Amino acid sequence: MFALEIVWDPSKGLDLGFFMLHYYSVMWIVAFLLGLNIMKRIYKHEGQSEKSLDSLFIYSVVGIMLGARLGHVIFYQPELFTEDFFSIFLPVKFKGGFEFTGFQGLASHGAAIAMIISMYLYNKKVLHKTVLWILDRVVIPVASGAVFVRLGNFINSEIIGKPTGSDFGVVFKQLGETFPRHPAQLYEAFSYVFVFLALMYFYWKTKKSEQEGFLFGLFLVLLWTVRFFVEFMKEPQGDEYFILMGFNTGQLLSIPFILIGLYFMFVYKSKRSDVEKTRS
Repeated sequence: MFALEIVWDPSKGLDLGFFMLHYYSVMWIVAFLLGLNIMKRIYKHEGQSEKSLDSLFIYSVVGIMLGARLGHVIFYQPELFTEDFFSIFLPVKFKGGFEFTGFQGLASHGAAIAMIISMYLYNKKVLHKTVLWILDRVVIPVASGAVFVRLGNFINSEIIGKPTGSDFGVVFKQLGETFPRHPAQLYEAFSYVFVFLALMYFYWKTKKSEQEGFLFGLFLVLLWTVRFFVEFMKEPQGDEYFILMGFNTGQLLSIPFILIGLYFMFVYKSKRSDVEKTRS
């Protein structure tokens, strides 16, 4: 019988002498740099200035990283607020001795909320269009970035899948295991490639970018639907504080995003579009 069992035991990162540069951190850097290049092409197409693009990059990095970290702590590791507060915001831990940990413990739900808030602030201070205008475009590089973040999780042997109970799967040797698990991180990363391609298609090949809120809604529906179903194959993350009808924290948090996405795709109508139609 054909068996596909992979023993996964990579190094954690690059030893630079004075600290370890974790591959997970590298994946985040790649995600942001690729995202910057994608948005540069989009902004050029939209006739936006490079100065506004530079500001967008800063707002995105600060907002998403801060939101992702706070989201993880709030939903999965709230004890850090009392046990090791400064480790929430710094890539180090102090409890049990000082240690450089890199950027670990980041939640996509928190990142999504922070992205919306940071884009609101960016639009108010810099762009002066509408929040949905920038969200419709920024979700394209965000989708591509999600691919690399999940690859980073795979390299770190974190957010692991459940045991397969067969000869198929990945043995996470870093965790001291000898049995195969579902490579849930790779399932998710592979699915996000198609989310990214779908958004690229609708932006460049259709006029859906003119329907304010559609691309943002499509992103929410596709990405969080993927997350919802992949969660069935994942081990619980930290302490699961919310479990309802067999759904875990990640799934319950995904449902509102999916519903919001459907609203923007099929219900929402821009007031600006109505004004333009009236004038015409």
